[in-house]
Amino acid sequence: MAEFLSAEGPHEWPTLTFAGVMSFGRAPYSRALEGVDIAILGVPFDLATTGRSGAREGPNAVRVESAKLSELENFPHGFDPIKERRIVDCGDVAFDTNRAETVLPAVLGAAREIVATGTRLLGLGGDHFVTYPLLRAAAEHHGEPLALVHFDAHTDTWPDDGERLDHGSMFRRAVTEGWIDPAASSQIGIRTWNDDTMGLDVVDAPWVHEHGTAATIERVLTRVGDRACYLTFDIDCLDPAFAPGTGTPVVGGLSTAQALSIWRAICPQLHLLGADVVEVSPPFDVSGITALAAATLAHDLLCAWPLGDRRR
Repeated sequence: MAEFLSAEGPHEWPTLTFAGVMSFGRAPYSRALEGVDIAILGVPFDLATTGRSGAREGPNAVRVESAKLSELENFPHGFDPIKERRIVDCGDVAFDTNRAETVLPAVLGAAREIVATGTRLLGLGGDHFVTYPLLRAAAEHHGEPLALVHFDAHTDTWPDDGERLDHGSMFRRAVTEGWIDPAASSQIGIRTWNDDTMGLDVVDAPWVHEHGTAATIERVLTRVGDRACYLTFDIDCLDPAFAPGTGTPVVGGLSTAQALSIWRAICPQLHLLGADVVEVSPPFDVSGITALAAATLAHDLLCAWPLGDRRR
């Protein structure tokens, strides 16, 4: 519902699920963060991809699909997080796509402004490189390395010289620079080979298929413990049958049902300081199913996010 003014005073105007201003879940667009629990920030960047581009269109596609989720209370939580929690959509980060050197400072600066207020940050990508500045801002504010819970088909720990804009190496960079504690971190759904895990626990897709979601949940939560944590979901963690609209699809991935089962179980139990959902590439999507999967993950997280002490 949207409010409008008439001669008789304010009225509620019903909003169609397929029309109107497409903020995430119909959250108010605002950058005023006083008293806000969670701020949603789009990062429409895909210049770091090594595969198919198009993830720059991801934030808007995810917002459009999220409107379908705002019509009813969230399943399985039974409430609308936009109505029950203090959530705003901050729109998208602006940067000069023709000047690559402007991207990292712009995203890092926007993220720092949000986390400095004690507000939790949910990013919408964009390719997976955007996680690096979002994660870094959260770790800087926290003052010590974070645990990382990472859903993906790729480990993203390939060699990096510390200067690259690369969606396949930023977690090596984050470990090397001290933003991530690999001893408390897990990567779920991996199905590409990398000789160097940088010490992160790789819960690969075949292991999940063989041992099941319950064992995966236990393994991840045991690894992370009570550490402050950053959560990131690369949509190519899902098998291409469920998420074709992504830049670097890999067969043999998790089903949407498997991923949601793990996601819904771990999110309420993590000390989350920040999170993102990335790598939705609408030009390769089919009927919006990839963007809908991403929107569902983000919407579920808005319900399950344990806010606790907002100032930590």
